[in-house]
Amino acid sequence: MPTDTPRLSREGYNLQRSVMRDLLRFAVDPNVISLAGGLPASECLPLDGLKECLDTVLSRDGPRALQYSPQHMGLRSWIADYMGSRGVSCTPEEIFITNGNQHGLAILSRLFLDPGEPAVIEEVTFTGIHQVTGGRDAEVRTVPTDLDSGVLVESFEEALKASPTPRLSVLITDFHNPLGVSIAEEKRAKLAGLAAKYGVPLIEDDPYAPLRFRGKAIPAIKAHDEAGIVFYLGSFSKMLAPALRLGWIVAPADLMPRITTLRESFDLESSTLYQRAVAEFVSRGMLEPHLEKITAAHGERCATMLRALDEHLSEVARWSKPDGGVFVWVSLPERLDTTEMFHQAIERQVAYIPGGVFSVDGSTKNALRLNFSNVKPEAIEEGVARLADVIRTALQA
Repeated sequence: MPTDTPRLSREGYNLQRSVMRDLLRFAVDPNVISLAGGLPASECLPLDGLKECLDTVLSRDGPRALQYSPQHMGLRSWIADYMGSRGVSCTPEEIFITNGNQHGLAILSRLFLDPGEPAVIEEVTFTGIHQVTGGRDAEVRTVPTDLDSGVLVESFEEALKASPTPRLSVLITDFHNPLGVSIAEEKRAKLAGLAAKYGVPLIEDDPYAPLRFRGKAIPAIKAHDEAGIVFYLGSFSKMLAPALRLGWIVAPADLMPRITTLRESFDLESSTLYQRAVAEFVSRGMLEPHLEKITAAHGERCATMLRALDEHLSEVARWSKPDGGVFVWVSLPERLDTTEMFHQAIERQVAYIPGGVFSVDGSTKNALRLNFSNVKPEAIEEGVARLADVIRTALQA
């Protein structure tokens, strides 16, 4: 039999599996306190409510719920109304259902970006954004993010006006993965204006906005978009249940035929059954009490983590203090490498995600990302104490 490996496409060769995904396999041991994931609180997921809605859909709609089907207009209408709470005025015809935000990133990156062309992303950002830009052989330009107010507007403009003009930019708006920071309200209109000024599509990746547990909601960047140049991504994965794999794109109606055709080349469509079930769930008014329950749990757990960090690491570390979402970003002395320290942490039965995996050049090797949402408060306290022991040992070495 032939032994030669078939020739791969540039993307097939260049695209790298997320290091974060590889590291998470070390955290599945039940004895390990995992502060590494990005899941909502498992015990707060609306199991009974979703079961009731699935049963209703199957009983009411019968075989139609199990067939191929156009995107569910009832769900699109609800999303359009929901976007009003984000300050965005749009119609159901401007909503496109996806299999979550990563799917939306993949669709839009292929809509606008050819291999070798420039794309603008944050210096430290979600690994999935790396995959749809650098992983597709784009020329990646990075901009810094302030840990108090989000992406630096001046740097963003410099990256947009540099020649050749970028074909795409991607920013995470609220409760950044991994930094936990939100873009300040006064920056959002400026960012939308800069995208319009330089004609660069801006993807607003915003899955965590519904998970606010403190402070007042801020209108999305898309709320300031007068040129139709900002493309909003939202998701039910964090606000309802990750396994549903449902999200959406807000985009101009005249681009929907191109988005639809591009999406057909991937996987045709999202689950009809789940679209109908989620539409039933939200139409019954079940989402609001669910979000109240889950954000209260997340807020308690975040407060527990911040207290534990203050107790155990205040002399050697600094960290973000998010008002929502699921992550805290911890910066340690520059001489530490949290990737090298990871296996010592696993031996101590605590897991995190090393910061270096989130930067294009690995420059944040002295940082780490902690998740508080899917860990009970008592485990958070013990996990941070174990992590502090690992850090002190590394500092002594």
